[in-house]
Amino acid sequence: MATRPDPDRLLHTAIGRVTGGISPAALATAWIDWILHLQGSPVRQMELARHAWANALEAAALANLAASGADIAPAHESADTRFASEGWAHPPFNLLSRWFLLNQDWWEHATAPQDGLDPAHQRIVSFAMRQMLDMVSPTNFPATNPDVLSRTRDEAGQNVIRGVQNWLEDFNQVVTGDRKPDGEYRVGETIAIAPGEVVFRNRLIELIRYTPTTPRVRAEPVLIVPAWIMKYYILDLSPDNSLIAWLRDQGFEVFAISWKNPDRDDADLALADYLSLGIGAALDKIAPEEDRRVHAVGYCLGGTLLAAQAAAMARDGDERFATVSLLAAQVDFSEPGELSLFINESQVAFLEDIMESQGYLRADQMAGAFRMLRSADLIWSRVIRHYLMGERTPMNDLMAWNTDATRMPAKMHSEYLRQMFLENRLATGRFRVGGEPVALTDIRVPVFCLGTEADHVSPWQSVYKFHLLADTDVTFCLTSGGHNGGVLSEPGHPGRHYRITERRETQKYTDPETWLERGKEKDGSWWPAWCDWLDARSTGTRPARKKRGRSLGPAPGNYVFG
Repeated sequence: MATRPDPDRLLHTAIGRVTGGISPAALATAWIDWILHLQGSPVRQMELARHAWANALEAAALANLAASGADIAPAHESADTRFASEGWAHPPFNLLSRWFLLNQDWWEHATAPQDGLDPAHQRIVSFAMRQMLDMVSPTNFPATNPDVLSRTRDEAGQNVIRGVQNWLEDFNQVVTGDRKPDGEYRVGETIAIAPGEVVFRNRLIELIRYTPTTPRVRAEPVLIVPAWIMKYYILDLSPDNSLIAWLRDQGFEVFAISWKNPDRDDADLALADYLSLGIGAALDKIAPEEDRRVHAVGYCLGGTLLAAQAAAMARDGDERFATVSLLAAQVDFSEPGELSLFINESQVAFLEDIMESQGYLRADQMAGAFRMLRSADLIWSRVIRHYLMGERTPMNDLMAWNTDATRMPAKMHSEYLRQMFLENRLATGRFRVGGEPVALTDIRVPVFCLGTEADHVSPWQSVYKFHLLADTDVTFCLTSGGHNGGVLSEPGHPGRHYRITERRETQKYTDPETWLERGKEKDGSWWPAWCDWLDARSTGTRPARKKRGRSLGPAPGNYVFG
């Protein structure tokens, strides 16, 4: 991490508090690039002028229809779900929504790709314009939202009073930093309750072993490496959707890493520590002998880290991994999805100054970027529901987990952003473990890759790129759902489907589009298919042990409460 003079760092930190950690310089650079290329293209200016004139004529025609009392096709017939309710079919709201969509249509054309414009800058400008349009949507204002007006009339304004109370509660939470109680969703009481023991602890992790429920277990235990950006118990939410509990009930001995939530004293923790104190230390505890084997599973960032560890072990002749499973995890960051909007040199340098002054990156400074990716759903719909309609979204286990975010150590997060996102070192054989580079092509154990269809964090096409970097058998599975919901796809979950194929090391490569066309869709959860895959690569069973070593306390441990 480059160290800049204190005044620079303090200024950037102050700006970051206002912008949610977003670099104004990165946004300004993109806008300037877009403006200059637009100014330098008279043809494109004429095209946009013609489009604006056509939209203006349509807007005027709609106004004339409204004035004459004729019917106007409602905007809820469009794909925009914000105008889906019946209230938007009646004047004047149908006219307002149609005018808004015409305006939105013009800006989509204006911020579309153009010759010479940096594609990254185009995506940033398009994204920023989408945020501004979402902000001024007629759905967001009481006087232009028929549903809010109807609720206010029916309840004699009681919804407004509740909305103000909700706003005051949320404002107080932001100011004090105190997270609201999760009500019925409490860690260790109603969620993250699979029985187990902490069997190892160091300054970075607690290793949890879950108590077997079958008389015999597979010979190879399962080690789960979760992402450290959130708490590990996403994989052990409620008993009916706990992947950890389900694996345990299928006859696997399951271990999971619980990462410590770092503070200022942990600012020096590096990626190397997450490998050695994290996966390495857990593996040494589970399989201290060279002839022991483990099924390794990595979720999201944990999968990226696990891939690096597997490559390093292959390089060094360490054969303790029986299989590697990467769940919604990227190893090639050349196309990282919508998060790339927030990751460039200017943005990373800005975050480094913020982290240098704090020692870590706060959870809210990361969460803002994720929410903005889907602002209409994750920001403005909540504003309407909580503050205008006076409702509270009913809490569920996934929402409770989502509010339980973690901090990022300054050094580690800087290394991760630079070495993975900006420089793509892992995919290009330039990422170093133990001072020496590692190559994913060295991995020879079978690999299971899971992508999810609606993933905006780890797009499945990016996850699929592991095929290009592997010289081993790769089983790829694509499931319905998003980054979290697609993984939490327990048997019996309604409306789920998946595709799965195995590509042998000697088989030719198939591009993702062709793979999707040829893949046969299967109904149901992908969990049983993955279990069968693990079972086929296990070497029999052994008697289950209720205890394994000295217990340091019951699951879910202490670090999860940090």
